[in-house]
Amino acid sequence: MANKRLSCRECHFVNEADSQTCSSCGSSSLTEDWAGYVVISHPEQSEVAAEMNVTRPGAYALKVR
Repeated sequence: MANKRLSCRECHFVNEADSQTCSSCGSSSLTEDWAGYVVISHPEQSEVAAEMNVTRPGAYALKVR
């Protein structure tokens, strides 16, 4: 069985399965209930990052429940 990664409900950053808090924003509101993701490597040059209010490189969930 594969470990499910956790997405932050606050910033949508995708964290490791054993995380207790988000490594991007520090929130403890993490969930396995998310769908799709985008990897942003250069947020300062990305229209998607601007739309999602992302300022840090990483993987972000597109839909978080």
